[in-house]
Amino acid sequence: MTEHPPIPTAAHMAAMTPVESLSRSEAISELAWLASEIARLDQAYHGNDDPVVSDAVYDALWQRNRILEGRFPDLIRPDSPSQRIGASPLPTFAKVTHQTPMLSLDNAFSEQDVDDFLAKLRRFLNLDPEAEIAIWAGPKIDGLAISLRYENGRLALAATRGDGVTGENVTANIRGINSIPARLDADDIPDRIEIRGEIYMKRSAFETLNKARIAAGEKPFANPRNAAAGSVRQIDPTITAGRPLQFFPYGIGGIDRHFATSQSGLSKRLTALGFHPHAPARLCRSASEMLAFYQYMDRERTRIDFDIDGVVYKINRWDWQQRMGAVGRAPRWALAHKFAAEQAQTTVKEIDVQVGRTGILTPVARLEPVLVGGVNVTNATLHNEDEVARKDIRCGDRVIVQRAGDVIPQVVAVILKDRPADTLPYRMPQDCPVCHSPAIRLPGEAARRCSGGFACSAQTVERLKHFVSRNALDISGLGHTHIRAFWEKGLIKIPGDLFRLQEKDATIIAQEGWSRLSADNLYAAIETRREIDLDRLIYALGIPQVGQTTAKLLAKTYGSFINWRSAMMMLDHPESEIRADLLALDGVGSSLVDSLALFFRDPDHQALLDDLAAQLRIQDFVASSSNALLDGKTIVFTGSLDSMSRSEAKVAAESLGAKVVGTVSAKTDWVVTGANPGSKARKAVDLGVKTLNEQEWQNLLSGSR
Repeated sequence: MTEHPPIPTAAHMAAMTPVESLSRSEAISELAWLASEIARLDQAYHGNDDPVVSDAVYDALWQRNRILEGRFPDLIRPDSPSQRIGASPLPTFAKVTHQTPMLSLDNAFSEQDVDDFLAKLRRFLNLDPEAEIAIWAGPKIDGLAISLRYENGRLALAATRGDGVTGENVTANIRGINSIPARLDADDIPDRIEIRGEIYMKRSAFETLNKARIAAGEKPFANPRNAAAGSVRQIDPTITAGRPLQFFPYGIGGIDRHFATSQSGLSKRLTALGFHPHAPARLCRSASEMLAFYQYMDRERTRIDFDIDGVVYKINRWDWQQRMGAVGRAPRWALAHKFAAEQAQTTVKEIDVQVGRTGILTPVARLEPVLVGGVNVTNATLHNEDEVARKDIRCGDRVIVQRAGDVIPQVVAVILKDRPADTLPYRMPQDCPVCHSPAIRLPGEAARRCSGGFACSAQTVERLKHFVSRNALDISGLGHTHIRAFWEKGLIKIPGDLFRLQEKDATIIAQEGWSRLSADNLYAAIETRREIDLDRLIYALGIPQVGQTTAKLLAKTYGSFINWRSAMMMLDHPESEIRADLLALDGVGSSLVDSLALFFRDPDHQALLDDLAAQLRIQDFVASSSNALLDGKTIVFTGSLDSMSRSEAKVAAESLGAKVVGTVSAKTDWVVTGANPGSKARKAVDLGVKTLNEQEWQNLLSGSR
């Protein structure tokens, strides 16, 4: 993947390969960078109250990560931003563990996203497609998330969100905020309850505060959110008490049915207890009502005296919220609908083609500079040749440009009435513009790829970097800078050259920054990687669409390097039994099989594999064992379940370590049958796979918990 600048910018993001054109291996590199970059930005924003990018830039990074994980769900990293919230707590405040995690929200950017959200709710809850779902809608306030713990009606603890699990104890400071009651006066208050919301500052109060700071010779705050967060984190509580802070309650940590049974009921109870939301909210019973509220808030946001960047939708019923639970860092039952991106008009000067690590050719529009949302935009991604053809974008066209998520520049549409008479339709090059190898487009793929592989200079260095990366061969001391320097000096051209570097010791020692000790340490590190597990080697090859999960699946299926390589050589035959068997594996599609076939069809790749086989000791795949009742079991669900939806059943099974697949094979452990099970149940009988009815499944599930 391309080296990224320290701070993401609109221009940098415009030059990034479109998500839909990324291969699996490119996606892995991209997700690793996003995890690291978003963590850094989280710490600046949540931990230090000093954001280094705009909210729009941050949202765009988040959206890119979400889309990537949606396209490659098996590549979600343990350190992914989707698996955590916020930033680690600051050392200046005592740490507090939240009673239940303070989750973040998934984002929507279109009406279709809202429709999809409702459809997913109905599927998960096993509701009729037309069944009404009451949704509580309210503004998404840009503030600092806080949890307030009341014990026996008295405010006992206040904590920031932190990383979602552990926050900072800011109780002394929170006590000085007038809009937060010190005591809840009601007879039926639970002995212990966490009330959650946002600390924010009104724009009018923010302007007054900044004028006073400037007059006193102090640095003004960047925006109301920074001012609110910085005020809460003052070491001296009297400073916090002197700041014009407000509190907007939106939920509670954990659900107490005696306190409220719905979001709308919670709002009424909190108001009665002395909290003042000061923001419009509405109970919606359809997508049209949700969108009408969203459009109302979008029109009114400039007149509201506090910053909002969208609308939050939540299922009103708490029992349904409990059933749906969360996935990763976000609840399934809530969604943040962000406001639309700003647009502008400009002219396409020319269309260039960039070549990525796995050879993907990406068209990029070079634009007459135009200001969009306060950022000067000069480039916009055109994604792929299908997208260019669909929008019929040509050099010389006047176009509408927007920053998706207010950041990533893209061409929305051509202004046909302004089109010059002499323009011609754009044609994607059929050869790589870098190495002139044929650019091939596989069936079912939107991307066109250079077939040059390691012979293409646009790909070679990035492929070598991938080969030595942490999840591949993991060669310590061989960073990206070293790889590029060795390649430029002609010391390495293909992966096998790494294991011959010691033969060029004199040249390496002569390079700036290298000594006898550092060179010997590098050779020793390389030697330790001559023995490599099969799945790591498969991943290291950087075959398009082959990420870590797929590499492990291939290694597990074929066991040894010889078996895997022999099988892959047979994929070019459409009627091949090997091809049919591979397609039968869960998670394997025809485009992946075609990608593998293309890789093994190339004589240069065969020579590369021969070279690696001579240099390495490739270990056969060894599966891990488990004695848990469901852990590692393969389950297929078929038919309609009465007690839960198929989605809910899948979540329950996977939470206990089972693997849920869509097709029945001899390797399936159980087929769970509901009403009208169909052909999968018949196939299970034919193959001798054990079937369970819904009650037997419930008994198995209960016994595993």
